[in-house]
Amino acid sequence: MNKALIVILATVVLDAIGAGLIIPILPDLLAQVSGDGDFALLFGLMLAVYAVMQFVFSPVLGALSDRFGRRPVLLLSLAGTLLDYLVMALSPVGWVLVVGRAMAGITSANMAVASAYITDITPAEQRAQRFGLVGAVMSSGFIIGPVIGGVLGAWWLRAPFFAAALFNGINLLVALFVLPESRQASDSKFALKELNPLAPLVWLWNFKPLLPLVVVSVVFGLIAAVPGTIWVLYGAERFGWDPVHMGLSFATFGVASALAQALLVGPLSRRFGDLGTLMIGVAFDMLAYTLMAFADQSWMGYAVAPLFALGGVAMPALQSLLTSRVSDDQQGQLQGVMASLMSLAGIVGPVLTTALFFSTRTVWIGTVWLVGAGLYLAVTPLFATFQRSKAGAVSAG
Repeated sequence: MNKALIVILATVVLDAIGAGLIIPILPDLLAQVSGDGDFALLFGLMLAVYAVMQFVFSPVLGALSDRFGRRPVLLLSLAGTLLDYLVMALSPVGWVLVVGRAMAGITSANMAVASAYITDITPAEQRAQRFGLVGAVMSSGFIIGPVIGGVLGAWWLRAPFFAAALFNGINLLVALFVLPESRQASDSKFALKELNPLAPLVWLWNFKPLLPLVVVSVVFGLIAAVPGTIWVLYGAERFGWDPVHMGLSFATFGVASALAQALLVGPLSRRFGDLGTLMIGVAFDMLAYTLMAFADQSWMGYAVAPLFALGGVAMPALQSLLTSRVSDDQQGQLQGVMASLMSLAGIVGPVLTTALFFSTRTVWIGTVWLVGAGLYLAVTPLFATFQRSKAGAVSAG
């Protein structure tokens, strides 16, 4: 494993740990600074403003990484996140926290730029495996982060934010002094139209060979919202899980997913190709969703963990297929647009999932899981349109 890959994976895992650190204590902090009783408003604003800024600016930052190189954009995003955590650690005023989250949303290009960086340094036949490694280290970070955050938050409410700032500071220093540039800056003259957040979306819309893959990616994002949104609600109502079981179930699924993405994506991709790996992942995830719909015993919730983990091999394979459809000088633009669309799916998905769950649970509580499996089935005909074209063979103006 080369130095650049090690550094970018370390950047991803440190960023995930830093983000996970604040999850357990964010509601308590907002309650502390919202003495006038506007806790719900602040909480909603913080979630919404981050997602909206990410949706708007991820395509811009991805395109700028094609224009100026990955490294400066990554440094900018890390610096913005570091400043956000320091603001959240020190500010006694609620609206300042909202401004900080808006700033972090604008600079939150870490994953888009990291994905473009990995594409730059990885041969096409190895990309699925390396995207699997990214997913594995992210899963590990999101497991470790909340545990550390909960312990530190019990000692001092602001401590996790300082810890998150420390992790991002380490991230920034590593990227500044160790991470080489993977793509040289373009010699073309910079135009203000490159800052138009709609331009990359128009580019994607006009790039017809890419659209089936993009549709599948967005649908996958909506489907992923099902367990991410209702797992706690479903576990408590269906299985009678208490907080201990909730924590154990999250840890079980996180570890299983990390192991599957780290160890299985590469061998499966070499044996069956990216499209075959994608279809295998979809098949296992559909089975997991269907079984969850009918599960009525606590042990069954744990038993489907390996199936969900095997389903997780689909996304790295899909990412690899996406990168193979775009030329080298458009990888950042592609990753930025995809990050924007996935953030939109991350906004819409939980809303739809929650509405469906509460409207159908008195009829049959497993409905939402079967709908997720049905969405997989609905997009599988698009797999027939995926052409095994040579990486970079197709380009858009």
